Amino acid sequence: MDAVRIALLREVLAGTQWPGAARRFAGSLRRSVVPAGGNLLLVGTEQYEPWHLAAHLVDEAAWSGLPQLAPTLVRHRVLPGKPAHLSVGLGRLEAARRGHTLLVVAPEQPGAGLLERVHGARRAGATVLSLDGGDPDLAALAHDALSVREGSDEPDLETVQHLVSAAAGENGLPVRRGPRRLRDGLARLADRLAAPPPSRW
Repeated sequence: MDAVRIALLREVLAGTQWPGAARRFAGSLRRSVVPAGGNLLLVGTEQYEPWHLAAHLVDEAAWSGLPQLAPTLVRHRVLPGKPAHLSVGLGRLEAARRGHTLLVVAPEQPGAGLLERVHGARRAGATVLSLDGGDPDLAALAHDALSVREGSDEPDLETVQHLVSAAAGENGLPVRRGPRRLRDGLARLADRLAAPPPSRW
């Protein structure tokens, strides 16, 4: 969705919780992904595959210069002959560890098998984020969740995904920094000590 449509969508939803909630959730996403990229795993349910969100996040990663926002789409069914980016199965979740972020998109109940894998990834140290339809079991596993309940006067989950992906690429949101090394800290200290005194002295 282009910037003009996002701006119109935010205008329509002004006065509701959704623009702010999407920015807050996007901030959690930005803080959780590592600068090197390649560690954001995006998975849906057996009935719902979030390929649309994956495409938007890839676009935002390119436009914002933040490659870490480009997700790996994890699929419940991988068909033979598909390109590499469409051939990552659920086994990838079992390899998730500290430094990985797992973003689960589940409009309906995620199912016991997916919940078990998400639980395993969290126990292994992965950060779990959830865009969901209000499933309490998934919310209990997530470090941060944004729930959209169908049937209300609120926007649907697809609309909220547009808000989140657009907000994730915006300037001004927090970005996770790489680990600081002792040498970097000492270099900054040396620069400060060697700098001339302030002009007022």
